[in-house]
Amino acid sequence: MCGIAGYFGAHPPTNARITACENLMIRRGPDSRDRHQFELGDGNTVVLLHSRLSIIDLDPRANQPMRRGKQVIAMNGELYNYLELRRSLRSQGVAFHTNSDTEVMIAGIQNWGLDKLLDQGEGMWAFAMLDENERTLTLARDRFGEKPLYLMSAGSGLYFGSEPKFLFALAGIKPFVNHNHLIRYLVNGYKALYKVKDNFFDNLRELSPGTYATFKGDGSVLNNRYWSWSIQPDEKMSFNDSVEIARDALLNAVGLRLRADVPLAFCLSGGVDSNAIVSIAKRIHDFDVHGFTIISRDARYDEQELVDSTVSELGIRHTSIPLSTEGFLENLSSLVIQHDAPIYTISYYVHWLLMNAISEAGYRIALSGTAADELFTGYYDHHNAYLYEIYSDPNEYDTALASWQKYVRPIVRNPYLKNPNLFVEDPAFRDHIYLNSDVFSKALIEPWSEPFEETQYTTSLLRNRMLNELFHESVPVILHEDDNNAMHCSIENRSPFLDRKLFEITNQIPSRHLIQDGKAKAVLREAIRGIAPNSIVDNRRKVGFNASINELLDTNDTNIRAQILDDGPIFELVRRDAIEELLRKTTLENSESKFLFNFISSRIFLECASSFPTTA
Repeated sequence: MCGIAGYFGAHPPTNARITACENLMIRRGPDSRDRHQFELGDGNTVVLLHSRLSIIDLDPRANQPMRRGKQVIAMNGELYNYLELRRSLRSQGVAFHTNSDTEVMIAGIQNWGLDKLLDQGEGMWAFAMLDENERTLTLARDRFGEKPLYLMSAGSGLYFGSEPKFLFALAGIKPFVNHNHLIRYLVNGYKALYKVKDNFFDNLRELSPGTYATFKGDGSVLNNRYWSWSIQPDEKMSFNDSVEIARDALLNAVGLRLRADVPLAFCLSGGVDSNAIVSIAKRIHDFDVHGFTIISRDARYDEQELVDSTVSELGIRHTSIPLSTEGFLENLSSLVIQHDAPIYTISYYVHWLLMNAISEAGYRIALSGTAADELFTGYYDHHNAYLYEIYSDPNEYDTALASWQKYVRPIVRNPYLKNPNLFVEDPAFRDHIYLNSDVFSKALIEPWSEPFEETQYTTSLLRNRMLNELFHESVPVILHEDDNNAMHCSIENRSPFLDRKLFEITNQIPSRHLIQDGKAKAVLREAIRGIAPNSIVDNRRKVGFNASINELLDTNDTNIRAQILDDGPIFELVRRDAIEELLRKTTLENSESKFLFNFISSRIFLECASSFPTTA
């Protein structure tokens, strides 16, 4: 895990701008920094910058930008199966000079070609590779978009990097806020953010996950998608067979992500996702597990008892981090600057507290359960979609409905999802996703609305929802927060569920197996039975990684209220009286609590965005 930045064009950034960018890259790579500049001979210049967080092969020989022959690469991320790929390359006579995964990446490209290496590789990456022979620059991003790669055209060149601020520093420009995207976030919430190509700044975009782009000196660009997939459930597959193939793939995915030459920690909650990873690491791979848990005082999010049972049964080391209101607004400001965006959800302020504790304990890597909900089912509306899927089979439907009535309905808070036949009555219904957006629109100076849209991947309502969450609504948001929070603490975040083989295998599993007896993640639960504690496997309660705003912000404090309501650019977009009304309430609905946090985060973002430094 590192930071990369650079330029391709006729007017390279000055040394002062390059130095300013390098100084901003320290958190992403505190162990070394270097640059490579090359004149292409056609009037264009390539600049590659790299800051290294040493994870595999700690020797300086593995620093970047790394040259091998006439190719030079700057990479952020990890090639998890580098040992297997290196053995394959060595069998073909390829020699290596380091033990790093980066050298395997560039050697694989040289010997097999870019498409084959990217197809064979398992990992997370965003890299820039200069080919001095071909006089080209290639930018590539991993399949799920775990590692960020921002692009910006300015003047006669292209700027790129791991964070927007890197591009602005290299270009020496002040960015302009994309107010429409900010309003989209305020009204529709985080699930709307990655349905569009917009960013929180104008003229800024991201390279799409699963693609690469090659830039040539004549101005042409070759864009290519190297990973494609299809949904092909095997309807003949039994539940037991589904469990077996999922277990094998998950054990392998976790094992690959335990590879490191530095200490590795685990995010641990009371849920199935993180417990699956921790239990597999401990019981299958005999790893010395140290789990870290946020402790909530809110009964809705308190998982202490479940976490304690895991720690006791597995015999692992454990650290608890209690929530506090201390320094909330100051910390949030620091995080907004790191993210170059509002903090999308309050849960990711909490996640940052977790990353801080992991870093302070001396760890360089954290494993988390991101994307299990999207691969195996995990959200409340998945139950409604599942009932829709099996509605044509009266016996199966009646049994599932009885389980839903008994186990799910009592804990559902979203009013629309309290209707088990929500999608039976209207398969196109999606108002539960942008809940109360009409109310929040009225809180703006100028009301704004944008209808819900989703990509059609399959005719299965349940699977289509899961895929939209994976590629547009939930996981891209989580990955943005995971990456920035971890990097703020010089930590690498790894997500075992975001594994190509695991993804492809889960999409072979029939939808009817995904939810059983009112339990989501039925296949995952049985896949880890006998590995994870039964108290976790059989627990029906879904908490989610979350927190109440009242645990972090004392809105009854007059000084806090004054800071929230103080003059600022946010009130050019939002009505002050609407926020005053929210603050007067003694109890906030879940959607109101989210809107208040989004408002505060947006307020801070607008104030920070106006003070970006520029370099001549």
